[in-house]
Amino acid sequence: MEWRKQWEVDKLPEWEPPQVLNDYLPHGLCGFDKDGAPVAVVYFDSFDIYGILHVASRRDMIRVTIKRLEEYLKICREQMQKHGPAAGQVVVIFDMQGFNLRQYLWRPAGEVVITLIQMYEANYPEILKTCYIVNAPKVFAFAFSVAKKFMDEYTLSKIQIYKTDPAKWQRAIFSNTSRDQVPAYFGGTLKDPDGNPKCGTKICLGGKVPKEMYVTNTEKDKENFTTVTIKKGGKLELDLPASEMGSILSWEFRTENHDIRFGIVKKDNNGSYKEVIPMRRVAAHQLDEIGILNCEVPATYSVVFDNTYSLLRNKKIHYSVRVLPPSEPQEIIPASS
Repeated sequence: MEWRKQWEVDKLPEWEPPQVLNDYLPHGLCGFDKDGAPVAVVYFDSFDIYGILHVASRRDMIRVTIKRLEEYLKICREQMQKHGPAAGQVVVIFDMQGFNLRQYLWRPAGEVVITLIQMYEANYPEILKTCYIVNAPKVFAFAFSVAKKFMDEYTLSKIQIYKTDPAKWQRAIFSNTSRDQVPAYFGGTLKDPDGNPKCGTKICLGGKVPKEMYVTNTEKDKENFTTVTIKKGGKLELDLPASEMGSILSWEFRTENHDIRFGIVKKDNNGSYKEVIPMRRVAAHQLDEIGILNCEVPATYSVVFDNTYSLLRNKKIHYSVRVLPPSEPQEIIPASS
């Protein structure tokens, strides 16, 4: 109750979220399962959290999530009155086709996702009936290995993860949901009047937030960044050892007022050098530069910020560079028999 007061949950029905959240936050109900429980769909590949957080605040992102969960709860209560207790939870289909880990290694995005998971676990643990995560690429295993640390075993027991074999996850989904309640994109029969198999008339499909909508983000966590000034005609080289195969090198940086040349060089144990991220000028004063690199073999990776081309200006840069250990292999839960 204290948490609901803090977030003014009972006033959220009257709150109108920023337009970017209405237009670009993918989610929606497509139908109901055979018990009468609502079925929600999230096209995760079109969730541009990086763009959204350059327009809306983190607080608004949390508030809109609470608002949507409250709306789903209201539908669940209505369905329970019609069909009984089995209709009182939500079935969720997450489509991970084209999942991009890169934007979630941007610290503000990762922090928001973890905050939302913790908020859900603390306040809405009973709302989930089943969660189908489909079309999960290999890189999703790393993201899930981090996220699962913040989830209760009860929630994890409701999550079924499938790779790109439609036969397996379609068998699971349609074991308790009719095909006329699921978008044709997933093997159902629902389509928009114009034939769109993703059912954009029922479900917000999300998409890339236009950069012209971006606003200056004043909530940067400066304590998580190292700030240096690279002298005119100089460069900064950071050597990071990646001793384990499958480690991930991630970077995030921004400059003040001017661009910077950036690249990454791999230094093998035999002394050879290879440019794995070609040197290029990056307009990091206009937009944060973020990225990841899969370290396929143990080596030392040199992250280079190069200002040798500038003979007149020093460059001030704020950066966070780290090597993340390889994720533990994630079990892909088989379809229900």
